[in-house]
Amino acid sequence: MRVTRPMLALTGAVAALALAGCGTGGGDEDQVPPTATGSLERLAAEAKCEPDMQTDADTIRQALCQKGDEKYVLATFATDRGQREWINTAKDYGGHYLVGRKWVAVGHEDVVAGLRGRLGGTLEQGTDHSGGEHGGAHAAHEG
Repeated sequence: MRVTRPMLALTGAVAALALAGCGTGGGDEDQVPPTATGSLERLAAEAKCEPDMQTDADTIRQALCQKGDEKYVLATFATDRGQREWINTAKDYGGHYLVGRKWVAVGHEDVVAGLRGRLGGTLEQGTDHSGGEHGGAHAAHEG
């Protein structure tokens, strides 16, 4: 299956928006282990997730993970560049990202912070479209 950059961006956007309202309390954010590495299945095992595979392509493998109220997307990438392009595009749609070497977890802020206690990685935040001072995707347009 060939996955194009727009398809990947759309998938990331849908994941970020769908998961933005889901989550529970965070975990051991103060104790961050070394950043995990490996296949999607290995990362899922470390995160205690049974992955529901959504995309299985040469450039990206992506699965949904859910345990109780915790929902997130776990994705692995063939290249660092492919990962960074995906993140940069997806961040335009908001969301919270836990980023490791050739992998990313996307979900509610509390969920990815909790995952950081199991997978390590770096927390990144997407663009805020809450309609605050700068407007946003959900803000009313004045004309």
